[in-house]
Amino acid sequence: MSTATNVEATAVNTIEWLAAGSTAIVVPVYQRQYRWDIGGCERLLSDIRAVASEDDAHRHFIGSILSAEDGASAESDLILIDGQQRITTLMLLVAALHHAIRETDPALAAALAHVLVRSDAPDRTKLRPHDAWAELYESVVLDRREDADRESRFDDNYAFFRSQIHVDEVPTIWRGLQKLEHVSITLGAQANAQQIFESLNSTGEPLRDHELIHNYILMGLSHAEQVDVEGRFWVPIERHTGEAIGAFWRHYLVLVTGREVAANGEHGVYSAFRQSFPRVDVDHLQADAAEWRHHAEIYGILLDPSREPDPEIAQQLRHVNTFGRSSYPLVMSAYSDHVRGVIDRAELIETLEWLQALYLRRALVNLPAERLIARLCRARRDGRDALARAFARITPSDERVSAVLKYSELPHPAYVLGRLEGVDDLDSFDVEHIVPTVPGDAWSGDGERSWIEYSEDEQNSHRALAPTLGNLTLLEQPLAERVFGASFPVKRSDAYARSSVPATRDLTDLESWNTASITRRTIALTADLIRIWARPALPEIDDDGLTPILDAVRRRGWPRGWEREFDYVEYRGERWEVPDVKYLFNRVFRRAWTDTRDAALAYCAAHGGPIYQDMAWKGQWDELDEGHFLYMGWDSNYMMTAVQGVLEESGIASEVFVKYSYIGNVM
Repeated sequence: MSTATNVEATAVNTIEWLAAGSTAIVVPVYQRQYRWDIGGCERLLSDIRAVASEDDAHRHFIGSILSAEDGASAESDLILIDGQQRITTLMLLVAALHHAIRETDPALAAALAHVLVRSDAPDRTKLRPHDAWAELYESVVLDRREDADRESRFDDNYAFFRSQIHVDEVPTIWRGLQKLEHVSITLGAQANAQQIFESLNSTGEPLRDHELIHNYILMGLSHAEQVDVEGRFWVPIERHTGEAIGAFWRHYLVLVTGREVAANGEHGVYSAFRQSFPRVDVDHLQADAAEWRHHAEIYGILLDPSREPDPEIAQQLRHVNTFGRSSYPLVMSAYSDHVRGVIDRAELIETLEWLQALYLRRALVNLPAERLIARLCRARRDGRDALARAFARITPSDERVSAVLKYSELPHPAYVLGRLEGVDDLDSFDVEHIVPTVPGDAWSGDGERSWIEYSEDEQNSHRALAPTLGNLTLLEQPLAERVFGASFPVKRSDAYARSSVPATRDLTDLESWNTASITRRTIALTADLIRIWARPALPEIDDDGLTPILDAVRRRGWPRGWEREFDYVEYRGERWEVPDVKYLFNRVFRRAWTDTRDAALAYCAAHGGPIYQDMAWKGQWDELDEGHFLYMGWDSNYMMTAVQGVLEESGIASEVFVKYSYIGNVM
């Protein structure tokens, strides 16, 4: 058997590998910038804490690290081809540990420093990033930072580690770090680094969120336990949800968390699952997995309402499906309570009716329907009245709907006309435009004047009203085909008079059809539409432009060209002029320090900040009083999370809203 001479792969202890000798680990110029965010750091720290609490036999594998020897360097540097993100984050964690105990534990500080800096050059870091950001990285790791107002991922993640680790915990974290292992793959001078890099990172399709959830649930169980959980819980979940299993987990987690869960990005659904179910040992799985299976069975009924034995509920579920699946978290919640006897049948149907009214009315007035369901799930936890108020606040009023129905194209026309005209099975019906969308020259509304004789203004008025509610009705497909494009008198006698739909037959009572006829019919049908798709009768403000703080988007920056992120913030009835998340973060925590200090302290104790008793590291600080300081150097993601968290802890999150200064992917 031949031996590979250009690739050496060895399982190694990560900390020993980093600390070995005086070799520098160099990030080549073609590498991307450092991208790990605080969420990634949080998961890494959680894994290190977990392995630190285990016995000495346990290890934590962090993957493979690909490097190559730099033949051109006399110092035999290692060129880091794959693993930059993990190694940089580990170095920031080690730096945070070192700076926390360097004055109190010289021996441990020396061991940590041995990982960070070269033994032959204590002023040089062991990891050498790309020259473009090397100085920034080194100023953090060597604690030489002078600019308090700068922002970078290095600063963000270092500050996070400093905030989360108490001095007394440093030895424990160090013990966990020493249990990390990876496969070190070192390439010789003749190896094709690019080909090997592509092979390591192109071994197949990446795991999807539901596959990661599946692995996470089963990984720590014995084989017998895995077989049992797979058969009793996971297989039924797959059977009920089919190809929609990924969507099921996202919708279920919206229900559980009361927060929007991103379907894109780096495994947002899987991350939300791990946060919601941090322990998946056998004892916890028995109860949790039964709930997952229960909701998956409901999800299958939502996907195929024919499985529902109650005809009226089944019809309501079909109606809800007109608007897609985004409402499924709320529907699952209400349906689950119904089958368990928590709410009666009438309340379930009422909730489904409110949902339809919300979606239809927002479509009519041209408002987005995204990012609405999580807030309704939260409201429902507080009972029917709270849910009704939440619906009323984001469902356009009768006045707004009535105004737009006269002149706007009717969305979901078959669904709307079916309910208005009492037709349950729409398969054999077409949506009939009484005035065709494109009338032929011979078309006539009264049998006397042809379309070509209409004035330009008359033609434009008819075309504008053609797709509106008053000009539409349902007509059997054979009849619709027979009179396609025909004048109104012909349609009236040859088709409308023969229809089984009463509202369509009523058109035979009219001698002619024109814009006045369309307007009168629109007014009559509008009254029915507002009654069927009723908004909860509550005096709530119809202000869809305000986004609840718990649904506010968390991301760096805002669209190019906008000078501010928010127009204003509504805080418990007050109107705050705050331009962006950073200002909001400062103002909310200052207000919490004044009004709800106990809640603010409880939040900070549970999350390791962002209020501290001293300015323990360099960066942006704001003094709250002589003994407490607010750290301001976080990225906007962390700041928004902290704002949401402290408001929830204070019990006032439902009273805080933001008004964005731009429209886009934020509502």
